Amino acid sequence: MRPLLAVVAVALSPLAFAQVTLDPLVTDHAVLQRDAPIFVRGRAQPGEVVEVLLGSRSTRATARSDGSFVAQLEPLSLTKEPLELVARTASGEARARDLLVGDVWLCSGQSNMDWSLGASDSAEDVPQANLPLVRHFGVEMSFASVPQVSVRGSWSVTTPESVPGWTAVGFYFARRVHAETGVPIGLLRSTVGGTNIECWMSQDTLLGDPKLEPFAVRMRESLAQYQRELADALPSVERWAAAARDALARGLPIPQRPEWPEYPFGERMFRPRCVTLHNGMIAPLAPLRVRGFLWYQGESNAGPASECEQYIEKMRALVSDWRRDFGGGAQLPFYYVQLAAWLAPTSDPAHSDDWALLRDAQRRALALPGFGMASAIDIGDAADIHPRNKFDVGERLALWALRNEYGRELVPSGPLYRAMRVEGAAIRLEFDFTGSGLMVGHKSGRAPAQPAKEAKLARFAIAGEDRAWRWAEARIDGTTVLVSHPDVATPVAVRYAWSVNPEGANLYNRDGLPASPFRTDTW
Repeated sequence: MRPLLAVVAVALSPLAFAQVTLDPLVTDHAVLQRDAPIFVRGRAQPGEVVEVLLGSRSTRATARSDGSFVAQLEPLSLTKEPLELVARTASGEARARDLLVGDVWLCSGQSNMDWSLGASDSAEDVPQANLPLVRHFGVEMSFASVPQVSVRGSWSVTTPESVPGWTAVGFYFARRVHAETGVPIGLLRSTVGGTNIECWMSQDTLLGDPKLEPFAVRMRESLAQYQRELADALPSVERWAAAARDALARGLPIPQRPEWPEYPFGERMFRPRCVTLHNGMIAPLAPLRVRGFLWYQGESNAGPASECEQYIEKMRALVSDWRRDFGGGAQLPFYYVQLAAWLAPTSDPAHSDDWALLRDAQRRALALPGFGMASAIDIGDAADIHPRNKFDVGERLALWALRNEYGRELVPSGPLYRAMRVEGAAIRLEFDFTGSGLMVGHKSGRAPAQPAKEAKLARFAIAGEDRAWRWAEARIDGTTVLVSHPDVATPVAVRYAWSVNPEGANLYNRDGLPASPFRTDTW
């Protein structure tokens, strides 16, 4: 791949830059990560010394032969008063105004994280969106075969005019965190709908991590085919590059380039399978420092049991990549959304599907360090894979951050299955995050879940050694749930909310957060 790209780059790259410029990530209204090294990228004339000043910090860097430079400033503490950054050379200067120093959160995934505030249930929120210390950077979609060094996009400040295009989940997360802490918040939205998790990790990780087999086998075979096609195309591209250089020298139009494979792995622009979005929309954000990651993805990875099981390893690999990319080590948090309910509900207690399996993989990924999960099981839409209630999603993600990063004493999650034990003809279930107690709950729209005093727990299924599932009788007993069925004398397993749309699932803690779907079996 690289010889071809080098030919094209030499043909088209300008030899010098008239004036110093700054990378879009460090332009007007940017939020920089507090208490971390500040990296300032840009372009200048090759060999020029660039002086960079920001607040009380200053440094110098020298532009490389391609005109790019990276300057590193010492960390700054939280700053709510706007700063100005200046990058100055002998031939000119560039300025970035109204910069803040606070916490930056990367928001990534597929369409539900990409979903805009304007397309959500937000009529009461947009007109009141006046938060000058909350900013948003939208990374423009970019598929790339090799890691890029710059992104396209721009920063915007919270106003009723700007926020309709923001990530809705990110907006509600930032609004809650800022309201509770006063910390300036910057959101980096890097999302593309319909994408698999493999798109967002690096090629070295995807193809080199033995725990990601057998997916990587198919990708290596596809990459080999791509490289063969590339080699076949190289002679015609080299001829075109020579003609392009000649046209540039003569001031003539550049001839149309020949066709060649643009993406490895047999990908297409809108149905990619792996790595190209890491190359185009994650790698060029580094070495920027961030406070943590918000992730809403998984719909495109739901599939057979083996693939859902491997999703845990893919999450681990993705986060390892990102922690390395953004220099935060193992302490950078990764907070993600468990898939919402969708499609028509089923009345079959034995029903199982790929979304149930994927949700369970997401639940079990909580064993990985620094992970936190916001369940959206009670705010889905049977008719739409994009539920419009993004308010609760952002708020639930914010609970994890507020507890773990900002020291608030609160319950960040609904009940999470911990253990079971058989007691005669019943099974007793134990949970983490029971908070102030368990309840049978009911949730309507964005209103907090309320106790459903006359209702019984629903969507619990129980099975004996015959593995025949029956809808169970379930009741809350202190901080546990006791599950049984009169026809199951010796129960061995329980499932809860185990389907793509477990309509009626109603176990909550009294803090208003829903229990995650789970199963105790491995059948």
